[in-house]
Amino acid sequence: MIASVRGEVLVRRPDHVVIDSGGVGYRLTVSAETLKAVPASGKEATLHAHLVVRDDSLALFGFASEEERDLFMHLTSVSGVGPKVAIAILSGGTPRDLLGAIAAGDAKRFQAVPGIGKRTSERVIVELREKVAGELEEGVPALGATGGEDPRSLARDGLVQLGYTLVEAERLLDGAMGDTPEDLIGAALRRAGSAESA
Repeated sequence: MIASVRGEVLVRRPDHVVIDSGGVGYRLTVSAETLKAVPASGKEATLHAHLVVRDDSLALFGFASEEERDLFMHLTSVSGVGPKVAIAILSGGTPRDLLGAIAAGDAKRFQAVPGIGKRTSERVIVELREKVAGELEEGVPALGATGGEDPRSLARDGLVQLGYTLVEAERLLDGAMGDTPEDLIGAALRRAGSAESA
């Protein structure tokens, strides 16, 4: 399996790049997020890669980080989400943002992606939420997290994804108890509900 490709950027397009590695030009389909990290033609780049083998084709996908590649693998494990749809999802934000949206159950975020309807977006949440929650709890690097990420920060990001401002999210989390982002978000939402009914 091709795990990474390093070499000179020959072509840089909105949906793919071609990298010359050892005299061979590798065409890698990339997300809009990864494209931001690919330098101009003539410069050297390294992309993590995943090869998708089909009966009639070989398709190589490139990623700026292992976190994005891991999320791609999660997404393509969901029924109804193929590699192209997964790349479209990954084009909608950083891996950390997308993981936060899955953890927060934000299905609407994924309905905006071409090729994903309501049912598929809900399936993404249902099938991946538990996996993502496990990663959030363990602090696995698949979060795309720097050392400073903690459940509270992830919960705050989740609340922002749900439509709260940063200030509101901080206020709702103030004094909230919980060990995981999900627990903290739940406590914050209960607090918001009681504030509205008061």
